Amino acid sequence: MLLIVMMTFFAVLALDVVVPAVVLSLMAASVWLVERLPDDLFSREFAPRKGRAA
Repeated sequence: MLLIVMMTFFAVLALDVVVPAVVLSLMAASVWLVERLPDDLFSREFAPRKGRAA
């Protein structure tokens, strides 16, 4: 019985660490994506060139 209680305690403790780490990683990835994506979409390669006829 004690073994099951200890396993449950440490499983919950591990989830207590893993869940915030995953959430923070997703938040950091979304911030990176939001900051990076406009630069990729509007880079010089795809922007219309000035001074030339279309």
